[in-house]
Amino acid sequence: MEFPKGFKWGTATASYQIEGAAGEDGRGESIWDRFSRTPGKVLNGHTGDVACDHYHLYKHDVALMKEIGVDSYRFSLAWPRIYPTGAGQVNHRGLDFYKRLIEELLTAGIEPAATLYHWDLPQALEDKGGWMNRDTALYFQDYAETVFQELGDSVQLWITLNEPWCSAFLGYGNGEHAPGKQDFAGHLHAAHHLLLAHGLALQAYRALNLPAEIGITLNLTQQYPASSSPEDQEAVRKADGFHNRWYLDPLLKGFYPQDMPEFLSIVAPKIQPGDFDLISAPLDFLGINNYSRGIVEHDGQGGYRSVPPQGPVTAMGWEVYPQGLYDLLMRVHKDYGPLPLYITENGAAYHDLVEQGRVHDQERIVYLQEHIAQAAKAIQDGVPLQGYYVWSLLDNFEWAFGYERRFGIVYVNFETQERMLKDSALWYQSFLKGLARG
Repeated sequence: MEFPKGFKWGTATASYQIEGAAGEDGRGESIWDRFSRTPGKVLNGHTGDVACDHYHLYKHDVALMKEIGVDSYRFSLAWPRIYPTGAGQVNHRGLDFYKRLIEELLTAGIEPAATLYHWDLPQALEDKGGWMNRDTALYFQDYAETVFQELGDSVQLWITLNEPWCSAFLGYGNGEHAPGKQDFAGHLHAAHHLLLAHGLALQAYRALNLPAEIGITLNLTQQYPASSSPEDQEAVRKADGFHNRWYLDPLLKGFYPQDMPEFLSIVAPKIQPGDFDLISAPLDFLGINNYSRGIVEHDGQGGYRSVPPQGPVTAMGWEVYPQGLYDLLMRVHKDYGPLPLYITENGAAYHDLVEQGRVHDQERIVYLQEHIAQAAKAIQDGVPLQGYYVWSLLDNFEWAFGYERRFGIVYVNFETQERMLKDSALWYQSFLKGLARG
């Protein structure tokens, strides 16, 4: 496997999933604080109040990254740490934490890659309508501008939003994630405001003439038909429109998919003049989070439904299908390129056990090996892929699954906060040592 000079090898986390310190140093309440305390919303009633206590143990975690040998660390900033109510007075104690973290990373020779929004909206803004309220995009621009001004000189890679599909559909459409709303039309309004927030943040960044790259991360899943029938091919078109093109098209083409009139009629009243100019402003890169593939068939009613996986699955029930990553990278490059790409998340959850002081997660090693091989193949075939980030550095709070799903290459004992490199971390360390990097 060959990778281009300067290719970034990293690992990734998110603020609410690892930081803990939910009530410390002026941090405000987020929608996940409220959601996780609502009975029945998170498995076993787990919350992110402590999580991995990264807020206090960040130096130890950076030392682990250095030991593994990564070039870059993708983390997210907690909006309610910096603006406890989403707007108004800046909480400098919150900003100072990220300054300390970034300084620790730079001292260790690790490039910071910062995500502005990984789902932890300030609850005070949700009380005003959250992402279904257009004003939230304006508040986000103010928050982003503050962060750029305070941290812009020391971050090499900026990501505006992580997976707006999840924020919109899981948060406002089916209610599986915070804030737990169930409003299909509302989720499309939320999606538009999320994309607008991205565009406004991008505008603020460009105005400051900062040197780093800036982009957005989408969760993209290549869709496959259950059969060769025309009906199942049509099901793929609709599934791809819902999961992928509804975000790719406005960002990279300047309009929503025109073959989805039922969606267009819902979102049309929320679109204002100039929105698409903001949303489709040029990106430095596109981040792609990918874990599996989708298989769909027609449902007999003009729609589609998912088909059960055909191969082995992870602890999340997601099929292990490495070729899906190659197919996705080739498709994005063909349909939306040329644009530099990063794999900003890729990894797998398994039922990890500590046995005689070790975690032998061979399935995860194979998963990573096979997906990295497909990434290398895509590069050979012309895809301008510039980096790969394993999800995740640490076992963490896995959203609605609480602490029952472990994605980390580092094992975390959530009672003692002890960390342990799993075999997958040792494999990644060995793999990185063996590469010709520079």
